[in-house]
Amino acid sequence: MNVHSRPVAALVPVWRRIAVPVALLAAVAGAFAYVGAVDPNEPGHYPVCPLYRLTGLYCPGCGGLRSAHAFVHGDLLGALRDNALGVLAYLGFAVLWTVWVVRAARGRPVRIEPGPAPLWAAGVLLLVFTVVRNLPFGGWLHP
Repeated sequence: MNVHSRPVAALVPVWRRIAVPVALLAAVAGAFAYVGAVDPNEPGHYPVCPLYRLTGLYCPGCGGLRSAHAFVHGDLLGALRDNALGVLAYLGFAVLWTVWVVRAARGRPVRIEPGPAPLWAAGVLLLVFTVVRNLPFGGWLHP
């Protein structure tokens, strides 16, 4: 096999192919480290959710910082209690990031093209989570 018959991506060194996902992971790890070090349960460190402040309603992200703080400290139950959807998002990010790195390292394109059904399902899940956590019987989803 000569050089001209190999895919172009195979000619790029592995470290260059994975540089962007590694940089993204470093940024996410830095954000988690900050939230892990600066406790969101202590008043004055982070702003209050504007939707909650104005309406008293929890948005889908409410409790996300407390959830991330608990997650960083290994308290999975506390993280789920503060924002269960956030924990699902952390795990989803880990899976997608891993797929990205493996495909990039192998020189294969990374194409995540969800069809309409998964996007609608994600939107419905977000909406149901938001509505249920604001109903009287959804108190178990309050941050």
